[in-house]
Amino acid sequence: MSGLLHQKTTLANGLRIVTDTMPQTHSVSVCVFLGVGSRYESDAEAGISHFIEHLLFKGTPRRPTSRAISEAIEGVGGLFNGGTDKEISLYWCKVSADHFGLALDVLADMLLHSRFDPQEIEKERQVIIEEIRMSRDSPAQRVDLLIDELLWPDHPLGRDIAGSKETVSQMTRDSILDYMHRQYLPHHTVVAAAGNLEHSAAVAAIDQALGDWHDRRDHARYVPYRERPAKRVRIETKDTEQAHLSLALPGLSLQHPQRFALDLLNVVLGEGMGSRLFCEIRDRLGLAYSIGSYVDHFLDTGAITVSAGVGPANLSTAIKAILEQLALLRETVPATELSKAKEMSKGRLLLRMEDSRSVAGWMGTQEVLTGNILSVDQAVAIIDAITADELKAVAEELMIGDRLRLAVVGPISQDEPLAGLLRL
Repeated sequence: MSGLLHQKTTLANGLRIVTDTMPQTHSVSVCVFLGVGSRYESDAEAGISHFIEHLLFKGTPRRPTSRAISEAIEGVGGLFNGGTDKEISLYWCKVSADHFGLALDVLADMLLHSRFDPQEIEKERQVIIEEIRMSRDSPAQRVDLLIDELLWPDHPLGRDIAGSKETVSQMTRDSILDYMHRQYLPHHTVVAAAGNLEHSAAVAAIDQALGDWHDRRDHARYVPYRERPAKRVRIETKDTEQAHLSLALPGLSLQHPQRFALDLLNVVLGEGMGSRLFCEIRDRLGLAYSIGSYVDHFLDTGAITVSAGVGPANLSTAIKAILEQLALLRETVPATELSKAKEMSKGRLLLRMEDSRSVAGWMGTQEVLTGNILSVDQAVAIIDAITADELKAVAEELMIGDRLRLAVVGPISQDEPLAGLLRL
């Protein structure tokens, strides 16, 4: 098994370039990662990072419309998109290897020369407001937002990445540009490229495209999160067929030494059809069609969350059954189950690394957030070395009843006595 053999170069303006050569592929993926997301925003700016992401696809002097931008990439069979998270903004293209220069040119053009046309801003403002309304109308999305508010109360991490209808409505062109000029800086940016390309040629092309990008050293910092007493249950009554629930506990940060152990514990708990939650809640009890768990790791905090949709009459029963599975994590994971979880974790990682987009994402995300890129071999070695005792220790540290948070969206009364169930 070969590891990720990335190479790294830093340009004079601070822009970092990481590449991985994959000669067996026909594609190249170029990803621009910026170390800025919704947690960098003030309350009044909530949603501005996401707004900027939308606007960078709306036109430049050379490609004056969103259609012109999309046709440049889709016209050669390529794929491209963007995304905003709590700590990262991302723009990416995946094209055949002979169109690497075009993909880079389009991304650099969007990043440095977007027009921010006032008419386009107004149209996109309405698009984003509709996006916010859509997420509020979707119980599964809405419950995810509510659990974030419970996990990180009165903090940017607890807000909707898209902001609110009120904050988006109040953003001006000047405030958008001011925020972008403060946050979109080359020393806080990583260009990750993977596929059928050579590092030296990629560096030369990226330097030509982005080497003159002006740098300033006044990038705003994020507000650290400090855990505090908070409300434990949030119920939003909605006329739906199911009750959608998210049950969560504070977890571990991105740089915590035991974060890989928590990731593996999450595989045991709720990833895949062989997980404990699937086998118990769906297969044995028949309480849910969709049930699973996931882990979040941020720079200074994290969470482990279980999500499910159940019949309203079965809500309390499902919550008790999920809590039983969380409590069982504090017991030693049997050797056979631990081995299966490790093989699943390693296998899914290795399968992702066959795709140039995933390889670029693996490198770029690590570099922009931590400045350190683990190779695939290093990650596999870490997973292989995790012991049942480590999993037990992590579970004992995190699976604490009074830290549980529960959000529910569905035909449930606000007075439903759910808080009394939150015991481990």
